[in-house]
Amino acid sequence: MNIKKGVVGKVYHCPIKGEFEFISNGLITIDQQGKICDVLHPSDPNYSKTLNFLKEKDSLQELTDQQFLLPGMIDLHIHAPQWPQAGKGLDLPLNEWLDHYTFPLEHKFSDLSFAEQYYPHLVKTYLANGTTTATYFATINTSSSLYLAETCIKYGQRALVGKVSMDDKEMCPNYYVEESAEHSIQEAEKFITSFSQLANNNNLVEPIITPRFIPTCSLEALKGLGDLAKKYQCAVQTHASESDWARDFSQEKYNKTDIEIYNEAGLLGERTILAHSIFLTDSDIDIIKQKGSGIAHCPRSNIYFANAALPLREYLDQEIQLGLGSDIAGGPLPSLFMACSDAVLHSRVRECGTNANLPAETRGQSNSRVSLLEAYWMATTGGGQLLKLPVGQFKKGYCFDALVIDDEDSNLLICPDLDSPQDILEKIITHTTRNNIRQVWVDGNQVKSNV
Repeated sequence: MNIKKGVVGKVYHCPIKGEFEFISNGLITIDQQGKICDVLHPSDPNYSKTLNFLKEKDSLQELTDQQFLLPGMIDLHIHAPQWPQAGKGLDLPLNEWLDHYTFPLEHKFSDLSFAEQYYPHLVKTYLANGTTTATYFATINTSSSLYLAETCIKYGQRALVGKVSMDDKEMCPNYYVEESAEHSIQEAEKFITSFSQLANNNNLVEPIITPRFIPTCSLEALKGLGDLAKKYQCAVQTHASESDWARDFSQEKYNKTDIEIYNEAGLLGERTILAHSIFLTDSDIDIIKQKGSGIAHCPRSNIYFANAALPLREYLDQEIQLGLGSDIAGGPLPSLFMACSDAVLHSRVRECGTNANLPAETRGQSNSRVSLLEAYWMATTGGGQLLKLPVGQFKKGYCFDALVIDDEDSNLLICPDLDSPQDILEKIITHTTRNNIRQVWVDGNQVKSNV
């Protein structure tokens, strides 16, 4: 057998949108490379033989009755340098929040010693909260952005790390802007090629091209970044149609939507993450589907800063690629479990409406509700599918990225006589905090343990 170790216990995952699979006493075997060899039910012919083999090798972890095995979470939108400001100024309009907190803070990360104070804490915090795959915006500084990648490698987090590109001097602060479009493109390429020098086993961490958004980038820079995406087969992340202001900016300056501009620049592809994407036209949606790009839904930050609610129900029904993002620091919490609940709440507010002066039947958008299982699918399987990575579910050949959830001494109350398997999973999603997450694996390696 090419099996290195195994885990047996109560297993949950959501390989199909809106559905879940529960395996009582499921046995997951893992090979030397950290990939899943098999997912066995007790009724499978090889179950007992494999279980005994692992016990004899002392290579089996047996979960307790209070523990559950879930896939690692996949966060599609994190602003790494904003971690020190998380929770500050959330009552401000977006432009004031950016000018007062964000841009001055991101500028400080040009000092590598400053980055060294905060990036390790960020990565360890996200791992502790169950994020095994993270997609990070860094800053315009190449050196500290590479340090973020090195930090992810050090602590064993799967990650896509992007050096931010922003060169439009009319729209960027004079202290935080790249010299020119040419310089922006050169630094992005330097960042990408520098990854070959990192001790990056199994390519756990990869570069991702990261134009901040349309207002901060010239068309020349966007086109150059699109060329780099094609040249190096890199994933792309950016913001799209996040607010009324962002949408109107593109229309007034270019007479085009964000999606049309990104498409013309060559930035839309099968691994392009479009954060927010609230104000999309029907044509935008057609382009996104044609290109195979996807949307990172960030429900909590949308509530604070987006001016409107994402039509998530419609996007799910149209089979658009979708995942979830915590969006530190626009969303102040580093937990995709919380983002799952936020996504459901976001949809319920949209369905019910908010104006008490209107009749109930006209107050909201009917049939907008999203289930907790759909949100959890986005945080796991959906995110993996968008990134084209074998993560987010327990499946033969997939990476063993997993969490052990324990209900001991916490808000998570499991009632075996009252709760169905679905009830238990919904409680886990709703109540899990970092205290419940006892172990975290990435690529078969244990990166957190407090058992």
